[in-house]
Amino acid sequence: MPKEFIVAIELGSSKMTGIAGKKNLDGSIQVLACVREDASACIRKGVVYNIDKTAQCITSIVNRLEKQLKTVVTQVYVGVGGQSIRSVRNLISKDLAGETLVTQEMVIELMDANRNMKYPDQEILDAAVQEYKVDSQYQLDPVGIQCSHIDGNFLNILQRKTFYKNLNKCFETAGINVAEMYLAPLALADSVLTEAERRSGCALVDLGADTTTVSVYSKNVLRHLAVIPLGSNNITKDIASLQMEEGDAEKMKLKYASAYTDNNEIDNNMKYSIDQDRQVEVRKFIEIVEGRLEEIVANVWCQVPEEYCDKLLGGIILTGGGSNMKNIEKAFMNYTHIEKIRIAKFVTQSIISTLPEITAHDAMMNTVLGLLAKGDINCAGGEINPNVDLFGPQRPSQPETPEQRRARQASEIPAGVIRTQDEIRRAEEEAQRKKEEEERRAREEAEAKAREEARRKKENSFWNKAFKGLKKFGEKMIEEEE
Repeated sequence: MPKEFIVAIELGSSKMTGIAGKKNLDGSIQVLACVREDASACIRKGVVYNIDKTAQCITSIVNRLEKQLKTVVTQVYVGVGGQSIRSVRNLISKDLAGETLVTQEMVIELMDANRNMKYPDQEILDAAVQEYKVDSQYQLDPVGIQCSHIDGNFLNILQRKTFYKNLNKCFETAGINVAEMYLAPLALADSVLTEAERRSGCALVDLGADTTTVSVYSKNVLRHLAVIPLGSNNITKDIASLQMEEGDAEKMKLKYASAYTDNNEIDNNMKYSIDQDRQVEVRKFIEIVEGRLEEIVANVWCQVPEEYCDKLLGGIILTGGGSNMKNIEKAFMNYTHIEKIRIAKFVTQSIISTLPEITAHDAMMNTVLGLLAKGDINCAGGEINPNVDLFGPQRPSQPETPEQRRARQASEIPAGVIRTQDEIRRAEEEAQRKKEEEERRAREEAEAKAREEARRKKENSFWNKAFKGLKKFGEKMIEEEE
């Protein structure tokens, strides 16, 4: 097995996926291993609610990957998504003296001020710069422009603190080091959207099992992000209301469900078979499927900010397992009246693999492949000794990576990257140390200045001058006597 590879883990709303891959010199990615774990017992709508069981799933995924790779996994990349993630706009203003030249330090100061915003029970995962208003002009890069006032417009991505802490706790409990946390919807967007779509304006809709994520882009900037607590499993549960098990309902959904069916094509006398003894009317089945799907589409369209509804020249891009439903494009087109609808079945990167879950190109692996593409730190350790228990403690406690030797401040974080709780703690400690060092230096400088001032005052005092005068007079008298 290669001595270098990257490992990514996606905590989805219905399953947890771990993948290992190697980046080739030509830019392609070779997938080396892929494993899945059922996460329905510990993750709901993409967020952790049972820490111990989630930690067990994570450990199982890493152990299974190590078994296939025959190599220790020292760290992993993690995608953060799920319910409660949302975006809010924020404005930071600063008045400047006269016509001041905007510097990079001023911009970083605005970014830090935005990152230090406090939201009740919410954690800022990421912040996307929308634009800067320099006096009355809007600029993406204000550095070097003279002005007397500057506004920084930001889009803050929030998640409930409880969910954020639970996710961090899971990896801590599992003893798995996190190389980097990424905002999963942004990693997905970078892997399935074209530059033209992001620039001209588009809505990326990730139709998952329990959640649907909506990301709106315009002029290459993320303008809105929201996670809707509805997904394809809701359709399954509605079908199950026709007096059947959810397993049978899922099979019927995959076999018969269509997002749109023309009324003239429905045969009122036709029935679908549930099993050998039971059947369901086709019209009733169609009404249930389309009714729930229309609710999902309506909620998606509500998440597109009004100022961008008529500016989505790049159209709507659908992905995720739910995008495989027949006529899904037609359902979105009928409700939104957006004619440009595209299904992103696979990522834009060149992926080399013979694994069926990868070669299926069914849009279900797009997010975890996007996370894999983001990785740039080696996750491979030493070879596993076959004579040692594979589930034993062979993993090093701390991988030697430059990124973990120094905690980054908020303004240093790349777009889409989420700092772990440990990194935030270390960054705060580092900032506190710098503050204390600056205060110490300021005190020393003040004390030195005070001593110098006291010395000058002493030299210029009446008694000091008189003493010096008498001393000189005495010295002169002695010289004359000699």
